[in-house]
Amino acid sequence: MPDPFSPARLGPLNLRNRLIKAATFEGRTPKALVSDDLISFHRTIAAGGVGMTTVAYCAVAPEGRTERRQIYLRPEAAPGLTRLAEAVHAEGAAISAQIGHAGPVADARSNRLPALSASRRLSPLTFRFVQAATEDDLARITRAHADAAALAADCGFDAVELHFGHNYLASSFLSPRLNKRGDARGGSLVNRASVARQIAEAVRARVGDRIAVLAKINMSDGVRGGLTEADGLAFALLLESDGHLDALELTAGSSLLNPMYLFRGDAPVKEFAAAFPQPVRTALRLFGRFFLHTYPYEPAYLLPTARRFRAELKMPLILLGGLTDRPSLNLAMSEGFDFAALGRALLIDPDLPNHLHQNPSATSACTHCNRCMPTIYQGTHCPLSTTFHPPPR
Repeated sequence: MPDPFSPARLGPLNLRNRLIKAATFEGRTPKALVSDDLISFHRTIAAGGVGMTTVAYCAVAPEGRTERRQIYLRPEAAPGLTRLAEAVHAEGAAISAQIGHAGPVADARSNRLPALSASRRLSPLTFRFVQAATEDDLARITRAHADAAALAADCGFDAVELHFGHNYLASSFLSPRLNKRGDARGGSLVNRASVARQIAEAVRARVGDRIAVLAKINMSDGVRGGLTEADGLAFALLLESDGHLDALELTAGSSLLNPMYLFRGDAPVKEFAAAFPQPVRTALRLFGRFFLHTYPYEPAYLLPTARRFRAELKMPLILLGGLTDRPSLNLAMSEGFDFAALGRALLIDPDLPNHLHQNPSATSACTHCNRCMPTIYQGTHCPLSTTFHPPPR
């Protein structure tokens, strides 16, 4: 069993340990560009001892943002991205950009651009119709992923993480519930997986071995009629056979239909409602419990599903979900996972990796109340912590 704090190889990268800051939208880019506050956020995470921090979420196109204040990767963003990479490197950590297209999770009202999905449908997030992506749209978006990865590499990033989960655009094609197409992008799993596979191929062709290329994939959507565990595994095996990726990060749930399936713990309906404008605010107050389900939290809660993926796949895997102490990290390593991803626990204590390295009995202060989730609209932070503060507006 490798020590979670031992150095590790990830594609062309050498990481100082096996801990990765999971992608969690930081809410610190008011002009859709890197801000000083975003740099401070990731510098703090890097100084806390992770092997690599992940900048999230970086859209590859303006309509691919979940809302207009998110970064989208274009030449104007390069100076800030370069400063960000340099700041993280100065603390001894590597840096990855999570890149993707939000698809049906995009807020068309905020972006002032139509949202796209596998098929036309009414969005439960915006109460607007989402358009079915055309082949021209998909070709443009595939090129945009390759361009974004190259820009990240040029700016000194060590990796990109392709967002193929949570019913974002590529994931919407994978979902039988969201993909009702009758063309070569719908029907069989191979057809539904074609968008993600062509994006991975295009990105690898553009960046070669300059940087590591990862993908975040759903093991299941956690919704009736969505991607099942069996299809999720079949998709992972297709990605492995293609050979374009250095690792897979295993996740679950749907930002569109069932977000709490990933997070587990309390469902902060009241706080979420307060973060949205009308009419979504009232809808969440009235019906939020039907959308924000409550799932009990337990350490390493995605491990029971992820075991099947580890048994079938040979490529490096990143385990996510409830890895907040040495026993859970050691368990992940003993089960054959190559890396562990931490999210909420680093918001309340960005120094947690250093604490766990120095004191194996240290524990996280995270209570899994999930009140950090609605803060993404004002500057992602833990309401119980004084480390990160919402930036001034």
